[in-house]
Amino acid sequence: MRSILARQGNADEYGQVTNRPEEVPLERVDDAPVYASATTADVPLLVVDDLRVRFPTDDGQLQAVRGVSWEVKEREVLGIVGESGCGKSVSAMALLGLLPPTARISGSAKFRGQELLGVPDREIRSLRGRKIAMIFQDPMTSMNPVYTVGGQLAEAVRAHFEMSNKAAMLRAIEMLDLVGIPNAKARAKSYPHEFSGGMRQRAMIAMAIINNPDVIIADEPTTALDVTVQAQILETLQEVKEEVGAAIILITHDLGVIAGMADRVKVMYAGRIVESGTAEQIFDTPRMPYAAGLLGSIPSMEGASDVLTPILGTPPSLVNPPEGCPFVPRCPLAIDECHHDEPDLLSTDQPEHEAACIRWEHLATVEDPRLLFRTGDELVDAGIIDPELVSES
Repeated sequence: MRSILARQGNADEYGQVTNRPEEVPLERVDDAPVYASATTADVPLLVVDDLRVRFPTDDGQLQAVRGVSWEVKEREVLGIVGESGCGKSVSAMALLGLLPPTARISGSAKFRGQELLGVPDREIRSLRGRKIAMIFQDPMTSMNPVYTVGGQLAEAVRAHFEMSNKAAMLRAIEMLDLVGIPNAKARAKSYPHEFSGGMRQRAMIAMAIINNPDVIIADEPTTALDVTVQAQILETLQEVKEEVGAAIILITHDLGVIAGMADRVKVMYAGRIVESGTAEQIFDTPRMPYAAGLLGSIPSMEGASDVLTPILGTPPSLVNPPEGCPFVPRCPLAIDECHHDEPDLLSTDQPEHEAACIRWEHLATVEDPRLLFRTGDELVDAGIIDPELVSES
């Protein structure tokens, strides 16, 4: 991959194109290094604490996000996974001020110590797209259909840097080339509908990295793409991470998407984080039945069975959430205590691995957690649950 860092610091190149001394090359304007040093690598870049988001509805307050906390460090990939409606995208959009005015947001979100929530929109705009960029899940609706792709990328540069149209377009072409758009100079003149789904998503990645952000939020970046194109998009994101040195927050409903990319994973359900750990811990030793169910519903080349097992039932209402653990109606390990109290994240048998489940110790004894959502008789035969639990149901 050609070096984006070398090109972005080339003042002569931009000067020759623009011939306007007041214009500046695209470079970082603060003292933060492009690559994290040993002294800064462990310092949180973005810290979210007790984030809550609710929306008014005719039936009452919909609690979309309920006390979510996480942090991401420089050059780290944080995976946030959960089924549709669990609050993943809402929590990300709350950070960037992209929710409608009716949303009620509380908690704290700090980028390099600067509060993001409750600040004037002018302050958020100075960070949005410059320091924190977002790749939206539907590029067809995220890009303006009446402007060329190159023109939209160039505008993203000019929104944050004093630069001529010609210099900004040069930057746009470089970014399209960087993310693998063939014949980038010509394709920059194309409109979004003239791109394939995979190419549109690559263009969205180019738009996200064009200002060399510190954090990239990728919201379902592989949705509606075939498996081959998904792999290409994830490979592009990985290359961009290595090249630009940005942290990535990867939001998805598919654990398979983050399998080879995320350093740490947060599993969300019903607006809360229900499991937190390294990618290896979540995949190899899940301690929350919901995470085990997600694993059982994705294809695997290994294991005792090739049959995919869905999680039966539906997520709970976030307007009138049930008492106790919200996963109880769908959980094969639920006991009476689960119906009364909603557990906080509990420490498990592994370092920095937490699960919001009082039954995590029992789940730890299950040889293959992916089998957890089989029928009652199959669970009894596998020794996963007590026969009395089946007879009671």
